[in-house]
Amino acid sequence: MAIKDILVHVDNSRACSARLNAATRFAQRCEAHLTGLYVVPRYQIPVYAEIPIGQEVIEEGMKAMWERADKCQETSEELVQSLGSSLEWRALEGDYLGVLTENARYSDLLILGQPNPDDEEDISIGFINKVILDSGRPNLIIPYVGNYQDIGKTILIAWNASRESARAVNDAMPLLEKADNVEVMSVNPQKQTVDEGDLPSADIAQHLARHGVKVEARSTIANDIDAGNLLLSHASDIGADLIVMGAYGHSRFRETILGGVTRELLKHMTVPVLMSH
Repeated sequence: MAIKDILVHVDNSRACSARLNAATRFAQRCEAHLTGLYVVPRYQIPVYAEIPIGQEVIEEGMKAMWERADKCQETSEELVQSLGSSLEWRALEGDYLGVLTENARYSDLLILGQPNPDDEEDISIGFINKVILDSGRPNLIIPYVGNYQDIGKTILIAWNASRESARAVNDAMPLLEKADNVEVMSVNPQKQTVDEGDLPSADIAQHLARHGVKVEARSTIANDIDAGNLLLSHASDIGADLIVMGAYGHSRFRETILGGVTRELLKHMTVPVLMSH
């Protein structure tokens, strides 16, 4: 199924413009409709408040938050229009996790920004993991450093034969079929529970080849470097502009292997990553 309906999270963080730029270029590449979603959090009364907070104060606080949303809408629409596209704007009040996951389910893909712990305006910190797990949709994570205008020409697949990996490959198929180059990499294959023969990534590479994907299979051992950093390093070596991988796992074993890689990539990513759970 083609990617025709894309939802991008927009906020007041420093990286939002670059994320929206990447989302717009990506939507153009997919010939997809682009919707920007801004979450207006409900006004929170400080727990340390010693006197009751009146309704007027709450209303003023909410008014200020909606003014920030309006300003973000203005700058976002101007940016997208300057790139020759249009943006459907959606600003909704509520819980960050609930609003994002619910709206993601009515799209083909959710685009998020990598959490930046040094940006006070980045509200995704502490929530992005749950969004990836609960959205039921593939999530394209854009790093908070750098500009990414061409996503999906050279793709690196992190493969471990898990349900999550298979889901990610299937979700990314429209991109894989259009890519110039695709490489499937299996890291530390001897640790996997699935017997895939001499070359652990060969079977999935053969499956992709039947879809017309230009693909190579590779297997490697990470001895002196963790799997997450190895993937990022190899992505740089081959000039990959996208990593495709499954996010987390259900069993304790999978969480140790795959979950650790997911966390490392979210912390140190240097290239956009498409994750599915």
